[in-house]
Amino acid sequence: MTNRRALISVYHKEGIVEFAQNLADLGWKLLSTGGTARLMRESGLEVQDVSEATGHPECFDGRVKTLHPAVHSGLLARRNNSDDMDMLESLGYAPIDLVCVNLYPFEETASRKPPVTDSELIEMIDIGGPTMIRSAAKNHQDVLVVTSSEQYPEVIQSLSATAGDPTKITHSLRSRLALQAFQRTAAYDAAVSLELDNRFIGEQVPTRVHISTAQGTSLRYGENPHQPAAFYPNTEEKSGLSGALQHGGKPLSYNNYLDLDGALRLARSLMASGFENDHGCVVIKHTNPCGAAVDKTQEGAWNNALASDPESAFGCVIAFTKPVEKRTAESIGNHFFECMIAPGYEPGALEILSQKKNRRMLTLSSMAPREDVVSLRQLDGGWLAQVQGPPSIQWDSVQCVTDREFTETEIMLAKFGTTVISEVKSNAILLVSSTTSGFATVGVGPGQTSRVEAVRIAARRAGDRAKDSMMVSDAFFPFRDGVDAASEIGVSSIIQPGGSMRDSDSIAAANEHGISMIFTHKRLFLH
Repeated sequence: MTNRRALISVYHKEGIVEFAQNLADLGWKLLSTGGTARLMRESGLEVQDVSEATGHPECFDGRVKTLHPAVHSGLLARRNNSDDMDMLESLGYAPIDLVCVNLYPFEETASRKPPVTDSELIEMIDIGGPTMIRSAAKNHQDVLVVTSSEQYPEVIQSLSATAGDPTKITHSLRSRLALQAFQRTAAYDAAVSLELDNRFIGEQVPTRVHISTAQGTSLRYGENPHQPAAFYPNTEEKSGLSGALQHGGKPLSYNNYLDLDGALRLARSLMASGFENDHGCVVIKHTNPCGAAVDKTQEGAWNNALASDPESAFGCVIAFTKPVEKRTAESIGNHFFECMIAPGYEPGALEILSQKKNRRMLTLSSMAPREDVVSLRQLDGGWLAQVQGPPSIQWDSVQCVTDREFTETEIMLAKFGTTVISEVKSNAILLVSSTTSGFATVGVGPGQTSRVEAVRIAARRAGDRAKDSMMVSDAFFPFRDGVDAASEIGVSSIIQPGGSMRDSDSIAAANEHGISMIFTHKRLFLH
């Protein structure tokens, strides 16, 4: 019994003393290094220093501790291979039957604000830890590998059931621990690669893409019932949908996640575009905004966003930029929505919203203005990457190309409209108007192969509210027909990037109809 040895060397020490005590109570000998050994001794445990077992001192400020044949021979020797065991004995080394290691906090250090220096970051690249983990995981039929405090209870429970005998631990547990170990080192290496790519190369998109995630959660199905699906949270500090807290209702579906992502992106873009002090409300259906508004009151933002297209808003996903007020919840009433996400809920608001079955409310307390990030998309044969964030239009340098100029209020309306249209699938046309205390969409024409058809759809959605509205286009008008169609429904101003060979035709049409038009020189396609 006393021949069973566990090597314990952890950076994060939560629960480690109790784990080691349980092993000792089961008759295991403990090996350790540095601060871990000191902590266990101070807790009354008998510990052998790894340097004593290897006959070699720790050196280079602890950079070399476990990188020694005495450690890795004890981990990699195959117990059912007589040659391995004879050689292990001839070398004077002993088996190690369990490794408990967690790694230097590279990811946490890399995410610090302000950023740490390169030399500080480099010191947080763990060498010995991943090497021990991989050695133990490779020989998992003989060695238990523990890489997280979440695994401590199950490992101790399993060993207790076998009177501490590791040879009787099931293959299922051994292989699962090994898989999780390799997943941890893969995620760690991916984080190092990504951060050093950013620091050493400094391009806006990485030279290589390495993707790592936390453990996935199975969903009921994908976009359709015949498609298996799962959600994989990021491995870093939880953010976005991985950091949201759900209040009641069924588990989220694949489509719920897509719509919530679209709602969250637009809500955070509004916060980043000069409307962070207003109440913002976004209504999403099938990943497209069917309504959005900013207002001095939250109830007003909700009512105006819903009024944009109440028919499409049946079964929608809603996002608010500020905690949901009780009065807003009362205004929403029995309107059927699938999900809602907000920074929080006032007392009483959740109770009102929960009265209707199958609604799912989520809190994202860390909701913040959107920033540029590298966005990835998988396609057949590879990956695409691009920098994506809120529209970055330089409003002090936009160009009014018509006889009729823009007012200051129209510029603010244009900021709102371009922010919303950046999250509408292309080809996209948006009609927006000023309200008594804010701005709102009145018609959305999303995802059309013809731009003029997108104008017609937005016009049908808007009806009489199209009169005196502003039309926003995500790309230039290739012909003047879009401007002519805008005039027919009473549009008073147009925002578009410009850049067509026939821009002069569109400008002439706008002047003929008395419409003011701005060229932003910023295309906002979303495919």
